[in-house]
Amino acid sequence: MGAIAGEQGVGWALPTDAEKQGETAMNWVLIAMILALLIPIYEACQDEDIWQKMLAFASIATKTSIMILVVSVLRDDWMIGVVGVLILSVGNAALMLLAHVLRRLNEL
Repeated sequence: MGAIAGEQGVGWALPTDAEKQGETAMNWVLIAMILALLIPIYEACQDEDIWQKMLAFASIATKTSIMILVVSVLRDDWMIGVVGVLILSVGNAALMLLAHVLRRLNEL
């Protein structure tokens, strides 16, 4: 949906059928991603091993940041995409630092 310049100012154009189909397809992709996000959440609740829980949380963080990137494409908003990229890169680095600290604590 883009803006159209007319005699009366700027108005909004109605979406075409192709745009509606593209948005519907992307919405289904987003729904499938949310369903795939439930798998590691279930796995984190079932396991007692701390390493399996950390692995599940890393998977959740990665899938969530990918979902943020998909939403940024849907909304055509690059600022949301930058946040998704930051979460993808910095979030997993913090999780690896936590894994290193836990490994050191187990050695003591």
